[in-house]
Amino acid sequence: MLESYVTPILMSYVNRYIKNLKPSDLQLSLWGGDVVLSKLELKLDVLEQELKLPFTFLSGHIHELRIHVPWTKLGSEPVVITINTMECILKLKDGMQDDHESCGSNSTNRSVNESTKSSIKPRRIQQAAPTDPDLPPGYVQSLIRRVVNNVNIVINNLILKYVEDDIVLSVNITSAECYTVGELWDRAFMDISATDLVLRKVINFSDCTVCLDKRNASGKIEFYQDPLLYKCSFRTRLHFTYDNLNSKMPSVIKIHTLVESLKLSITDQQLPMFIRIMQLGIALYYGEIGSFKDGETEDPTCHNKDMLGNISDTDDETRIDMQYPAQYKGQELYPQQDDEQQQGWVSWAWSFVPAIVSYDDGEEDYLGNDPASTMHQQKAQTLKDPIVSIGFYCTKATVTFKLTEMQAENSYYSPQKVKSKEVLCWEQEGTTVEALMMGEPFFDCQIGFVGCRAMCLKGIMGVKDFEENMNRSETEACFFICGENLSTKGLTYLTNSLFDYRSPENNGTRAEFILDAAHHKETYTEMAGMQRFGAFYMDYLYTMENTSGKGSANQQDFSSGKSEDVGIVQEKSTKSLVIGPLDLRLDSSAVHRILKMIVCALEHEYEPYSRLKPDMKDENERILNPEEVASLEEYIPTRHTTITLLKCTCTIFMAEFNLLDHLIPVIMGEKTSSNFMNATNFQSLRPLPSIQILVDKVNLEHSVPMYAEQLVHVVSSLTQPSDNLLHYCYVHCYLKIFGFQAGLTSLDCSGSYCLPVPIIPSFSTALYGKLLKLPTCWSKRSQIAITEGIFELPNLTIQATRAQTLLLQAIYQSWSHIGNVSCSAVNEALMNEVFQSIGVKSKNPLPTLEGSIQNVELKYCSTSLVKCASGTVGSIKICAKAPGDSGKEKLIPLLQGPSDTKDLHSTKWLNESRKPESLLAPDLIAFTIQVPQCMDYCHNSGAVLLCNVQGLAVNIDPVLYTWLIYLPQKRTSRHMPQQPVVAVPLVMPINRRKEDEVSVGSAPLAKQQSYQASEYASSPIKTKTVTESRPLSIPVKAMLSVSKGCRSPEERMKEFIGIVWNAVKRLTLQLELQSCCVFIPNDSLPSPSTIVSGDIPGTVRSWYHGQTSMPGTLVLCLPQIKIISAGHKYMEPLQEIPFVIPRPILEEGDAFPWTINLHHFSIYTLLGKQVTLSLVEPMGCTSTLAVTSQKLLATGPDTRHSFVVCLHVDLESLEIKCSNPQVQLFYELTDTMNKVWNKIQKRGNLNLSSTYPETIAGPVPNSPVRSSVGTAPPDTSTCSPSADIGTTTEGDSIQAGDDSPFSDSVTLEQTTSNIGGSSGRVSLWMQWVLPKITIKLFAADPDNKGTEVCMVSELEDLSASIDVQDVYTKVKCKIESFNIDHYRSRQLQNF
Repeated sequence: MLESYVTPILMSYVNRYIKNLKPSDLQLSLWGGDVVLSKLELKLDVLEQELKLPFTFLSGHIHELRIHVPWTKLGSEPVVITINTMECILKLKDGMQDDHESCGSNSTNRSVNESTKSSIKPRRIQQAAPTDPDLPPGYVQSLIRRVVNNVNIVINNLILKYVEDDIVLSVNITSAECYTVGELWDRAFMDISATDLVLRKVINFSDCTVCLDKRNASGKIEFYQDPLLYKCSFRTRLHFTYDNLNSKMPSVIKIHTLVESLKLSITDQQLPMFIRIMQLGIALYYGEIGSFKDGETEDPTCHNKDMLGNISDTDDETRIDMQYPAQYKGQELYPQQDDEQQQGWVSWAWSFVPAIVSYDDGEEDYLGNDPASTMHQQKAQTLKDPIVSIGFYCTKATVTFKLTEMQAENSYYSPQKVKSKEVLCWEQEGTTVEALMMGEPFFDCQIGFVGCRAMCLKGIMGVKDFEENMNRSETEACFFICGENLSTKGLTYLTNSLFDYRSPENNGTRAEFILDAAHHKETYTEMAGMQRFGAFYMDYLYTMENTSGKGSANQQDFSSGKSEDVGIVQEKSTKSLVIGPLDLRLDSSAVHRILKMIVCALEHEYEPYSRLKPDMKDENERILNPEEVASLEEYIPTRHTTITLLKCTCTIFMAEFNLLDHLIPVIMGEKTSSNFMNATNFQSLRPLPSIQILVDKVNLEHSVPMYAEQLVHVVSSLTQPSDNLLHYCYVHCYLKIFGFQAGLTSLDCSGSYCLPVPIIPSFSTALYGKLLKLPTCWSKRSQIAITEGIFELPNLTIQATRAQTLLLQAIYQSWSHIGNVSCSAVNEALMNEVFQSIGVKSKNPLPTLEGSIQNVELKYCSTSLVKCASGTVGSIKICAKAPGDSGKEKLIPLLQGPSDTKDLHSTKWLNESRKPESLLAPDLIAFTIQVPQCMDYCHNSGAVLLCNVQGLAVNIDPVLYTWLIYLPQKRTSRHMPQQPVVAVPLVMPINRRKEDEVSVGSAPLAKQQSYQASEYASSPIKTKTVTESRPLSIPVKAMLSVSKGCRSPEERMKEFIGIVWNAVKRLTLQLELQSCCVFIPNDSLPSPSTIVSGDIPGTVRSWYHGQTSMPGTLVLCLPQIKIISAGHKYMEPLQEIPFVIPRPILEEGDAFPWTINLHHFSIYTLLGKQVTLSLVEPMGCTSTLAVTSQKLLATGPDTRHSFVVCLHVDLESLEIKCSNPQVQLFYELTDTMNKVWNKIQKRGNLNLSSTYPETIAGPVPNSPVRSSVGTAPPDTSTCSPSADIGTTTEGDSIQAGDDSPFSDSVTLEQTTSNIGGSSGRVSLWMQWVLPKITIKLFAADPDNKGTEVCMVSELEDLSASIDVQDVYTKVKCKIESFNIDHYRSRQLQNF
């Protein structure tokens, strides 16, 4: 009699999913105990509707289906269902966005539903017939339950294919078997009992192969790639826990899969396709295609609640569909009894995964035949969602990246074959992926692994660096290591899984789950994750709290515009990633392989899945009322991500070969890659210098609103949104770096590192940025910041000897100069100098320069109208550490800022008490700059620059010269003449053209002289010699650029003035620079231990008083400078940005004239025995700079401006004193500098080191004082008469000039406008006015000892003017009176 119960059930399922079956045949063979059905076509539309996948079936058929029912032993032997060869082909649904309509109104769906509805009715009648009195109802129930719980399913040869664009992904599983097991996971016939409410099942998959191939336009695969995964076997354990015997759903479902060994292989052609498939998964999960989002509820019309589909009313099913492979979908446990809720055949067949379904708890009697009433009751009495735990565990995984090349066979007609070569390998141990969910409100995913490493294999791009015959060690091949070994860590990755013998399920107890967000965060901290895994840990938590208590609220209410429900559901998504201690070694082999992978990944033409919609505002948008705004303020859902890196070590080696010019342009999108092959023999360079970077911790936080588009539309429509609402309209990013330090190290032949030499001691820094979402919605609000950034650097110190900087330069140039670098080995002497042996003292240790910068704070902001930046730099200090006499290190300060330089212009400060620099000293630099986004937009106010620089003290000490002129010693070995004497890359100028570099690198470098010549090929002094000596090696590009650059200096000057004019024509300028005092001693001035370290004036003062042998020192006190543009009132230099100035400049040129004030310029000398002699007494000047410009009619393609520049300078009286000791000191200092300069030039290192000498010599001739003194007198004698005779037309202005020296300043504006500027040239008019120059020359009288002579020359009322026009240049000088006096001082008396 059992047949009358079992047969209809089996028949209904088979009939439901398979086309064209005769029920009578099926019934007869079923009663015989075995059914064999061949060549079956699946009903694809029913499958799609049941499975709820975002894919559509192109085809699906079963070769053979066998059902074996042991009628005589149903209570002790399982029913076996065997499927031999099942093949399905899927593709992504077309028009996924229209899912809602197709789901509810598709005619095929409706017809299917109606046909299946009609097939139910006779069954219900049949089952309602009186049952056999021998079989009591309870027995039937329990027997059917036992049968269902013990069904065995065997699938042989399952083939699934997915096609999209040119991608064909196929999964082939040779055999999969599902069966019920006992407590020890051995095959058994089990049932749920009142004492043990647990059911266990196992699925074994054997020989799973995954292929990824490219098909052509006609859909054929021309040549097959290596399989992604080949013959991999894994096993899955399923564990169901029920609350009681009558439960229709398990309360806890655990599905855990274990793979012992996973070997993936990806070729360069598969990589873009593989990334595409990954992107598809992410896009489906986040709902960027289709209507599937985090727990999103679909339209209720989609759920055919007539008990046939039984699609869940909750939404987790959707989420499972997205996340897990096809074998886990739509599978349900057969319910114990309820006929009203017949399950789909797929659900019954795959009975190993119960579906997460809300069942009605009522008995059969309560249910009417009307599906609507059933649906209503289901909704009314939903059961709580089961807890689902899904896990994937892998003991060891390997991913190999291969490069392929086509290889034709000998025969012409034979097909092309693909030959692949392994170049990169990633090994990972102890991998875990776990997901825990409970209905809508809770979803958590944890991913972690214990250890991983990456290795180089074979050669790349023709460089045979890791071929079998190279005999290179595994440590050299391994360039990335993270975490620990499984052997040391143990099986922590399996903790609490069904494969862990200690887990509660394997010890007969119920597992506890944390389903509360706060408790979850307390338990699964970063530290706990690292203790379990060691290399990588990720925790993704999505929670949804229902604050209204109205039952399951729709989380999409906010996004779908139902503003009345905003605030009911509180969603939050947090991701936290921790990466454990890692060691990354970037040598040539690793860098080229990584970049080659990136190049391969970019070689595709796929359209992105998520196309950004245009940011158009909806015209019909409803404005929220105040209550709705208030509820919106209470809670806004966000996605928050934290990434933490712990203990990073990154080592960047000197490049042993460099072919980056074939990779970088492709990555930058400049050109497509070509098949580049360059077979070069690889020679590993040892010792190999490298930069080692250590970071204690890096923390990156990122937060973004979950429904940005809807939120921004709502908030931007409010008239005055609160700061809180605005805050959530931005993407926020915080980056914090702790304990960053860098040093130099080198790798020797044995593969070990020498002790690192510190270059940058440990420092920390922080960066914050925010970016406005959908900026086009905010177009009406120009004051809202679109981007904002803040950078903070409390302290940064860099220290290095010259040898260390040369080595750093060599490492940099090995990467920046394209070509094979390994030929230029680094000089041994340089290496020995940088990496000194422990315990061995150097004969003459090199001085170390140490520079530190403190309290840097920068802020950047941009709105739709302006870009602005502001910031402060607290202090800058540079000092030298040099070996002292008694073995102690002496500290020599070289630069100090801020320094109190207000009183340093006169020599009184040496004898007065000086306060040490206080900790509350102002910031060295404070500035604010604001520039309009569109410079030529006339309604914008112009740019603003406010800047304040405090005093600086500079000590140009001879130790600086010692540091600069260091040269590594030459080699003495004679048997290597072809080896370059100094490492070539050390001194190659950086800005040389690539072609030129290659030709220089390949020139023979046997002789020292030719080597030197080639070294400074780009320095302006010797370029001619080099090009003459090897004219053929100059590339055509260089020749063209030379001819292009051969414009006259005048042309270049005009172009430069044009650029400067565009920058300053609407610039509001306020610049204030305190005095900079430069000390140039004849001998070293180490800082005594008694004063504050690094205080330069304090050091000079203590030497002046305390030491008898004070070295001669020249003191150059540069003036205080104040520049202010027309009409601008003083503002604080540090402003909150963006800001508005009281008088913005709207018209071109309104910023002029500028007023420039210079004060307290002086030069004096300090000699031994407390002698101070002045050279230039303190003086200053006031000047006015006016510029006007006229736009000319465009005669050519570019419009030119004509400029008129007027400069008027009023100088204070100038007094110059000079004596023999001063001249001698001056000569010694210039002689030393000259020698140093020549040595540096000889080295060909001009472009790298010229910055230091320029600061020494630059300010002297450039100061306005010196130029007027030096040029006025000689020019007067030659030019004055001719100028007077030839310029009668300007007689009026000359006359005015005769009356008083200052009268010309009145006519400045007139002069500016009168000088014609129609020709497009630059006109220049400058005028200097100087009341008096006094020059005093002192000398000892040779005849009378103890007597001094003095010659005094005085010039009064000097004025000079220069007028430069297109057609003439006129120089006018005038001196009112000139006299020379001679004095002698007698002993103990004045002159």
